[in-house]
Formats: sequence, structure tokens, C-alpha cells
Amino acid sequence: MTRFVGAARAIAIGLAGAVLGGCALDGRPGARTLWEAFSPVTPGEAALMALDEEDPDRRFRGTMLLANAPWGGEEVYLVLYRDYIEDSEPNVRAAAARALGNHGSPADAALLVRALEDPEPMVRIEAAQALQRLHSPEAVPAMLRRLRRDIEPDPDIRAELAHGLGQYAERRVLDELVRAMNDRSLRVIHNASLSLKTLTGQDFGYDHRAWARWVADARDPFAARRAYVYPAFYREKFFLEYLPFTREPPNEQAASPAGMSPELGIR
Repeated sequence: MTRFVGAARAIAIGLAGAVLGGCALDGRPGARTLWEAFSPVTPGEAALMALDEEDPDRRFRGTMLLANAPWGGEEVYLVLYRDYIEDSEPNVRAAAARALGNHGSPADAALLVRALEDPEPMVRIEAAQALQRLHSPEAVPAMLRRLRRDIEPDPDIRAELAHGLGQYAERRVLDELVRAMNDRSLRVIHNASLSLKTLTGQDFGYDHRAWARWVADARDPFAARRAYVYPAFYREKFFLEYLPFTREPPNEQAASPAGMSPELGIR
């Protein structure tokens, strides 16, 4: 009996957490019932939150809802993201960077390049991840610069940049990715290795010297180039998400960056 009561209590607490957690970011604002809490936020509700000039937390939550919504790519929202990437609040700037990555075009890469210089790491990492989803050769110099450990102190940001550079078949990109194989962060080394594998079709794992020798000797290093695919979010369902009326996990479909020519993308 005690075990049953304990299990029931755990499920009740989990349900409450699911409802309250959903309301904190992607739940419906002002929900008064369980049904309302699990109902999707409407575009109008999300937009009203995003337009709240007085409350930066609501502005952030609304922008993040739009960023992650399939309908968040309407032109009226894109104007908002381009404005908010220079907002006074760093969490709003970070949400705007994510939104431009999810819904923007290669022309928006210039805004994300500027965001790579933001003083807040949360903004820089969102900009680095967004640049994985927008193909713009003009962004390469800034990405290469921030890949250097003496310029970008955060290894997670360097790792995201190392992955995004796998789009660009340029000698200077190969050289800097080989240099990144000497990074102190294993995650940076791992992503640099993945990008080198994508660009060359070769696989020398984490062997910096082998990569350096091959790149130096290769006449046409991109002859066996593979399609670049940006990292997509995916997770299995949590226990509570198997219950009726709960939302599916916000999983994404892997794809090639916007603006990448079809022959270089997923076939």
C-alpha cells in the first residue's frame, strides 16, 4: 500500500510539473484548466507576449515560442526577430538568434555574424547554432575567427562553429579545422573531425597529424565531399508524454541549411 501511494504521489507531482513546466515557456498563457494548459499557444497569444515592451521575460518567452513554432516564419515575425537581435535583454537577443536560424534566410547571416561578437555567451552560442542552418559564405571569416581559442573562450561555442563550418568547401576552412583538432576541448575536436569528414569524405578520427598530412598532400580535398546536415533536436518520449492529451516531443527533421545548393544538400 505504501509503495502504491508513493508511486501515485510521484505521478501526481510529475503531472503538475509537466503542466507548470509547459506553462513556463511553451504552455498557454493564462491557462486555468488542465485542458487549456495542454492546448497549443495560438499565434496571436505568442505575438502578444513577444510584443510586451514592459516585461522582458514575456518578450523572451513570446519570441521563443515564435522561434520554435512551425508558423513562426511569417514575414511579420521575421521583422520582429531582426529587430530583437539587438534588444537590450540578452535572453531576447538569444531567442531572436534562434528564430532567425529556424525561419530566416541566408541574408540574415549578417545579423548572426554580429551576434557572434555579443558579450553574452548565451547569445553567441545561439548565433553559432543558427549559422549551421543558414548557408552564407560571407559568414565564413567571422566563424573562422571565433573558432580560435584566443578569440572565443567558450568551448561549447567553438564546437558549434566547428560543426557549422562543415558546409564550406574552402581551403582556409580545412586549415582552421585541422588547427581546431589541437583544441583543449574534446567536443571541439569531435565536431572539427566531423566537419573534416563531411568536407573530405576521409576519416582519420581524432588524429590531428593524420588530418594535417592528408590535407597538405591532397590535390582535390573535396572530391569525396558529403552532404552537410545541421544537428537536429531529437529525444525519446518522457513517461508522461505517453499519456492522452500530452504533446509530442519537439523533435526536428534533419535537413540541409537554407540557401545551400541542392546538389550539396540531402538528396
